[in-house]
Amino acid sequence: MRFIRRNPGPAVSLTIALLSPLACAGQQCAAGMADVRGTVVDGSSAPVPGAALSAGTAKTTSGLDGQFVLPCVANDGVIRVEAISFAPAEVKAAEGRDGAGVRVVLRPMGAYEEVSVTAFGTPLAESASPSSVRLVTSEELRTAAPITLDDRLRRVPGFELFRRSSSLVANPTSQGVSLRGLGSTAASRTLVMANEIPLNDAFGGWIYWDEMPQLSIRDVTVVRGGASDLYGSSAIGGVVEMQPVSTARNHAELFSSQGSFHTFDEAALLSGTTGTPGGSGWSGLATGGVMLTDGYILVAPEQRGPVDIDSNLHAQNGRVQGERDWSHGRAFLLGNVLNEARSNGTPLQTNGTRIWRYEAGLDWTPDGAKGGWLLLRAYGTAEHFRQSFSSVNATRTQETPTRFAQTPSDQLGGAVRWTQPLGARLVVLGGADTRDVRGEDNETALTTGIRTLISARQRQTGIYGEAVWTPRQWTLSAGGRIDHFQNFDALQTLPIQLRLPQITETVANPRLGVVRRLTPSLALTAMGFRAYRSPTENELYRNGQVGQELTLKNPDLHSERATGWETGVVVTPARWNATVRASYFWTIVNRPITALTIATTPTTIIKQRANLGQIASRGVSLDGEWQPVRRITVVGGYQYADATVTRFDQNPSLVGSWIPQVPHQMGTLQVRGQDIRWGTLSLEARMTGQQYDDDANTFRLAPFFTMNAFASHIFRRRYEVFVAANNVLDRRIEVGRTPTLTLGQKQDVRGGLRITFGD
Repeated sequence: MRFIRRNPGPAVSLTIALLSPLACAGQQCAAGMADVRGTVVDGSSAPVPGAALSAGTAKTTSGLDGQFVLPCVANDGVIRVEAISFAPAEVKAAEGRDGAGVRVVLRPMGAYEEVSVTAFGTPLAESASPSSVRLVTSEELRTAAPITLDDRLRRVPGFELFRRSSSLVANPTSQGVSLRGLGSTAASRTLVMANEIPLNDAFGGWIYWDEMPQLSIRDVTVVRGGASDLYGSSAIGGVVEMQPVSTARNHAELFSSQGSFHTFDEAALLSGTTGTPGGSGWSGLATGGVMLTDGYILVAPEQRGPVDIDSNLHAQNGRVQGERDWSHGRAFLLGNVLNEARSNGTPLQTNGTRIWRYEAGLDWTPDGAKGGWLLLRAYGTAEHFRQSFSSVNATRTQETPTRFAQTPSDQLGGAVRWTQPLGARLVVLGGADTRDVRGEDNETALTTGIRTLISARQRQTGIYGEAVWTPRQWTLSAGGRIDHFQNFDALQTLPIQLRLPQITETVANPRLGVVRRLTPSLALTAMGFRAYRSPTENELYRNGQVGQELTLKNPDLHSERATGWETGVVVTPARWNATVRASYFWTIVNRPITALTIATTPTTIIKQRANLGQIASRGVSLDGEWQPVRRITVVGGYQYADATVTRFDQNPSLVGSWIPQVPHQMGTLQVRGQDIRWGTLSLEARMTGQQYDDDANTFRLAPFFTMNAFASHIFRRRYEVFVAANNVLDRRIEVGRTPTLTLGQKQDVRGGLRITFGD
């Protein structure tokens, strides 16, 4: 478990908060004094912006690239350096007189801690962070056996999609994220981001895990616990942010793998820059990939029939980015495209998606702002989603087409934020964002020829503020946000014209956090929050289907409201070279949107979306990392979540039922060995307890245990050959009962080659 943030940049909650311009020298110094230049970095050589430097009466702060100029320092003077979450450091001014400048390396307060950018907006060591943060590093992603990003993130305890199946073979509408045992529906109760821009589907709220090309992702940060105080809707369970790779390097990379089920994964990346590290210049990046698999038959062998075929995927993605860097900031433009087509397990059940995404951003530290930093973002998407539906008879010998739906949608959004450090121990910020979504559902009933057309518009606007104060051994944080949510212009025009209910809500979401460091290797944490999720247009206006399970729309839905808190302990014993974080969490969600069963037949389950009374998830989580020797790393975690229905006045018999698709127990363990001569070997085990596929807890899904393996070797520094195996024990993984039993990841093996050039 590494809570590392190697390089500053956009992060899961607030990017880096401590940014300031270089101090400007130019005054005449007295005899025996001179300006001192240098750079402040952390243990991984990443710049530390906003560090406070002082020597006598001279004071300044490090800039965006960690560089500083401290004017008129005595030749025998001592420079003191302080930054939030780091231990203070002192260097002699004379070390910077040789022209190379002073290089100040700051260490986290705990001897073996790493630094994370948490959902509280500042770069903090893990024992100074009130949030439970887990960073899946580039090394962990590279040495993971699974081919898709969602499967690689399942090593984080509590991370799960709506169903157990991989996005490689799953319908997109079952790819919402569950964290902290809160479950999911078609829509995710966790916000997924990149470049501080939401990636959740604008119309349905689910996630396309293959939208970003794999070579464009550096690492992924997972924050567990509500974060609506900063990001508004959907951040009830937490936030997942993908950190893109830097464009500011001259680099090329080729990746190719082939494996079982005719699975192919091909990718390429090219980036270049005209600037120097920490300097000005232009840079650009182009990357893309192709992923395809014939897949496998999802239905369990004992229930299969002639209509069952492989569930497969053919997907292509691409990303182009241009960036201009200068001493006080950066500006960028990028475009991203995804095109995918899927067969969902029968000849007539298919879906396809095409998404065009465009973004523009500015990170600016203006002259004379005394450390303040401006962030601007503007973005949009144009998406077309299509899906065909069918019914299958009880013997699965005949399939009949029922519906064909096209769901185009457009999204526009923007965000602005100002961050201001007030000294070395206090940071305040404020911001606002807005997002407007226009979508429609155009469906044709193939049995009757009747066409239904519904169009609607959603807008969410929020303002927020936050302060983080770190006096001595404390970290105190307070923030809040007010959101105004509207669903308007909802109109059914076919087969008859009908105006649908309008929704307008204003919600407030505060959060408080506190950390008390008792010793350099022991800290106590606590956090309390409010969060919410607004219903998506898909939940309000579109019927959905997975297999033979039909879920009806409900235009009268209201937003979910969550209240939660967690407390924990972080231990970083220096003598063991380890980090352990244990937390107790408790979250209640009022009016959760769920799919209630209203009818069941041997071939079909009919459900309808509705606001349930209340659900609660309480439990414990444990994350740990241990490096017993230099070449071996052990990473693991465990979560126990008692996630149940606690109130439902319309049907009290559901009280006490488990939340669908949420197990009480989950655990992961990875052992990774690396040696420059022999290569890398990684073994990963994952355990998931039993869970239920429905609200009434009728359809039980058995527990399972699975193991993955990865091995690689690098030749001549550029060529890496690898082999990976998933579910090496070939265990049976039950995914859903709709009511037909479907199965998850089978045993598979793939091999490949990675070639890198340049930086």
